Order: sequence, then C-alpha cells, then structure tokens
Amino acid sequence: MGERLAFYDMDRTITVHPTYARFLLWMALRRKPLRLLLLPFSLLAAIGYVLRLVSREELKQINQKLLLGKLRVASIAKPMAAHAEHVFATNIRPGAIERIAADRAEGYRIVIATASYRLYVEAIARRLGIDDVIATDLIVSRGTVQPRIAGHNCYGPHKAEMIAAWMAEHQLDPAQCTIRCYSDHVSDIPMLDMAHEAFVTNAHMPMRIVARERGWPELEWPGALAPPPGVAQQGLTG
Repeated sequence: MGERLAFYDMDRTITVHPTYARFLLWMALRRKPLRLLLLPFSLLAAIGYVLRLVSREELKQINQKLLLGKLRVASIAKPMAAHAEHVFATNIRPGAIERIAADRAEGYRIVIATASYRLYVEAIARRLGIDDVIATDLIVSRGTVQPRIAGHNCYGPHKAEMIAAWMAEHQLDPAQCTIRCYSDHVSDIPMLDMAHEAFVTNAHMPMRIVARERGWPELEWPGALAPPPGVAQQGLTG
C-alpha cells in the first residue's frame, strides 16, 4: 500500500483568523511603516475584486506591492521568524494541533496546502512540526522577493492541481495512497473531492450545506488566544 497523507488547509482551519492580510500588516509595520498610508488604495483594489474587475490573484499582488514592495531575502529572516512565533502563540486552534498529532500517530504524513504565501507559511509549519507545504509561491530574482506570484495562486481547483503535482513529484500514486483532507471553505471542494476521508472544519454555512449533502463529517475546533502548553508540545513532538 502507498503512503497515508493528510492535507490541511491553513487559514481558518489550522488558524483562527486568516493570515495573509495580517502578515502584510505585520511586515509593513516593522519594515516599511510609511506604506500603511497606501491602505486606501488597497481598499479600492478590494472593491475591484468584489466587482470582479480584479482577480483574487491580482488582488494579492496589488496588496503586496502597495504594502511591502520588493523584499530583500537577506533582510526578512528575523521578522519572518518573529511573525511565525506570533502566529503560533496567538492564532492556532488547539483542536487542529490535537488532530494533526492524532493523524501523525496513525502514520499519516501531514501536509499544509494553502493559498497563503510559502514565504511565511513554512516557518509556521515548522513550529507545528510539519515539513511538507504546498502554497502560493512568489518570484524571487537576484535575492529579491517580487510582488508577483509564480505559477498559480494555490486556491480552488489550482490547489487540487498543485496537490496532484506534489504527489507526482514525490512519486506517490493517488490510487495507492490513503488520503484525508481538512478545510473550512467551499473553495476547497476540489481538494476534498480527492480524499478518501474529507473533513469539514469550523466551516461557514455554504460549506456546511455541501458537507451535509455529501456526508462529510463536520469538526469544530474552537479558537483560542494561545494553545495550551501541553497541547502545543504534543503538536511539536508528536
């Protein structure tokens, strides 16, 4: 038999709150605070997204360009590490950590699959004891992170495609693997459809409706300001 794989969405599944906008603000406050004056233009871009004049992918790139611009790789390690520590301390669901530890104990390889940027997700994943990340990548050129997405935003059907590509890269045959998937949002239905066991977590109502139609179990992992120390340790070492 092939490998056991558990794919977890991150924002609002493992975390209580979305991380993307919070990451931009965190980095802007610490590196380029004057760029916060451009927030009204970010709001205009968001309105353009609602009106379908701007794609989700374009919106992410616009916001990054406004609030962060280009980032020198050599200069971001320290604030990125501090950001990951902050997320782990204040924005992780203890129930998610417990479930990750339980899956790991059953022999599952844990993979975060998220539309958030790999740029900051990998540091969070390491604090959760997770080595494998499928995420939105950014173009890096001459030691500088550009406000441009490389390939596709890891969202919706593209996330399922990127999971399939990751499995092929690791020589994992889906027909020979046992797959679990966890998500809170209807955008991840293509990912959940890949699973032998699909779990809906902390879901909004449209996702709950789909889950009940398809018989997917619904899990509730309450939020907390910080994981209890014992639970956090289990997640890191499990």
